[in-house]
Amino acid sequence: MNDFENIYNQYFRDIYLFVLSLSRNEAIAEEITQDTFFKALKSIDSFKGHCKINVWLCQIAKNTYFSYVEKQKRFELGQVPEPVNLINIEEAMLDKDNVLRIHRTLRRLNEPYKEVFTLRVFGELSFGQIGDLFEKTESWARVTFYRAKTKMQQALKEE
Repeated sequence: MNDFENIYNQYFRDIYLFVLSLSRNEAIAEEITQDTFFKALKSIDSFKGHCKINVWLCQIAKNTYFSYVEKQKRFELGQVPEPVNLINIEEAMLDKDNVLRIHRTLRRLNEPYKEVFTLRVFGELSFGQIGDLFEKTESWARVTFYRAKTKMQQALKEE
């Protein structure tokens, strides 16, 4: 138990900031982080050490957050999005009016593009960290992100 307490103390802030970057909500980030460590404590015996402990915790946090989002289903289906003239995703994200439209487009992407794009843009993870999460190479993460970004740009152009 003392070992897990050390893990909690060492990684709580990192996991909280990771979830906060995904959720953009402090209360949700706090709740998901607590759930993450609870799940990790329950399944610590299944941790085989094939990856770093923080990567394992991020994967639990990511899955917990996405499960939470699926349960919430807060999207307003009746809203008509305004047209986006910006093709550059990063610039479009700066315009708050386009954020909902980008999220809707993102939801239509297939996996792993959707998750890689989310982890890179919203989670602000490095390509190396994304590769670790998927148990792939950094190059795989770069290529997958580029393809996801291209698919997002094309979908936004077509709207």
